[in-house]
Amino acid sequence: MAVEPVVYGASERPPRGDYSRAQGDYTCRQNWASYTAADHETYQRLYERQTALLPGLACDAFIEALPSLGVKDRIPRFEEINERLKPATGWEIVAVPGLIPERPFFDLLANRRFPVTDWIRTPDEFDYIVEPDVFHDLFGHVPLLFNPVFADYVQRYGVGGLKAHDLGAGELLSRLYWYTIEFGLIRQPDGLRAYGAGILSSSGELRHSVTSPQARRIALDLLRCMRTRYKIDDYQATYFVIDSFEQLFEITAPDFTPLYAAVRSLGELAADVTIASDSSITLG
Repeated sequence: MAVEPVVYGASERPPRGDYSRAQGDYTCRQNWASYTAADHETYQRLYERQTALLPGLACDAFIEALPSLGVKDRIPRFEEINERLKPATGWEIVAVPGLIPERPFFDLLANRRFPVTDWIRTPDEFDYIVEPDVFHDLFGHVPLLFNPVFADYVQRYGVGGLKAHDLGAGELLSRLYWYTIEFGLIRQPDGLRAYGAGILSSSGELRHSVTSPQARRIALDLLRCMRTRYKIDDYQATYFVIDSFEQLFEITAPDFTPLYAAVRSLGELAADVTIASDSSITLG
């Protein structure tokens, strides 16, 4: 799985899916009837593999919320998930044909509508896919939208994204999305655990992010995070760690305008660099 440098922005790769069926906001109908038996089998195999890996690696909040997706043996109907999600946190999921531009993406999040790609990978892509598919989006992202605090954080991120877009800072803010919503780690009393969707939907990165001695893990700092480039074709070299979802929600309350100026003044950092101010977190 990989997302382009601008989160859910225009892809440099040929798009997957039929964008001609999208509305002005890039949403479309799921067209559930178009899935084949092989599609449903792929989803079931992915679901079973990832679920078996979760204990000791995924955060408790995710494991507790995962059953809210409903069925496990087929691709769920989005409207069935929304029947549970909307009353829980006011969110709903909407289908999109693939990666969508930055501003429509932020606008959907700001209005508590999470875009879920409706196509699924082929069997040849079972272990690795270069852009999000329905399994990544449903399994990785949607369960934590049932968590009220995390759900509020994602909406606040969307609101901030609209402002960042107008300031020409969308790429800087996308790094916060990447290192939290996609590839974030959280400290629990029993150790480090993953909560980011890009980790939770990847068998290899789930183990690597939590257990590998080669990975860098540092406490989340907004300035450090927004300065740090990331990898789209390999495991992350650096992971940012939070103590709680409440922390995430609180750090997005201030105006980020001065922060964007500071990032531009200080410059970018490579994905694998260590700096003196890092608050490193060790395994054990």
